[in-house]
Amino acid sequence: MRITILNGPNLNLLGVREPHIYGSTTLESIRASCEAFARLAGAELSFCQSNHEGVLVDRIQEARGEADALIFNPAGYSFTSIALYDALKIFDGPIYEVHISNIHARDELHRHSKLSSAVTAVIAGLGPYGYLVAMQAALHAAGALPADLPEALRVGPR
Repeated sequence: MRITILNGPNLNLLGVREPHIYGSTTLESIRASCEAFARLAGAELSFCQSNHEGVLVDRIQEARGEADALIFNPAGYSFTSIALYDALKIFDGPIYEVHISNIHARDELHRHSKLSSAVTAVIAGLGPYGYLVAMQAALHAAGALPADLPEALRVGPR
């Protein structure tokens, strides 16, 4: 299974930027954790961050041929970008939108993601662990979770 994780603007400053909202975990720490989980699951992982909308659009388009699932933390573009919305609609696989904070409990500017209607699922408010939950969901949907995981994790409720 091939998973692409994309991160939007200002996420390169995680750990420094508004730690009362986003915590002290850095994006590099999130990357390392996701890479470790990908190794455990036998998945290929591409992980990138950009502060530029067009670069993110390009990466979504490239993921069409390079990834089976897309995990995307669009950050501030969640609330503004029609270009990203349109790009997400052409990705054929499942898309998991991740937000470190619970956007639904935030101020009016940060409550409604314009991108959510173009994705498979939204994970919000789990902190950096939301990335691993998204990876687990993508692997589960593809039937690609490791067989040695406990059934409760691998299969879930029936």
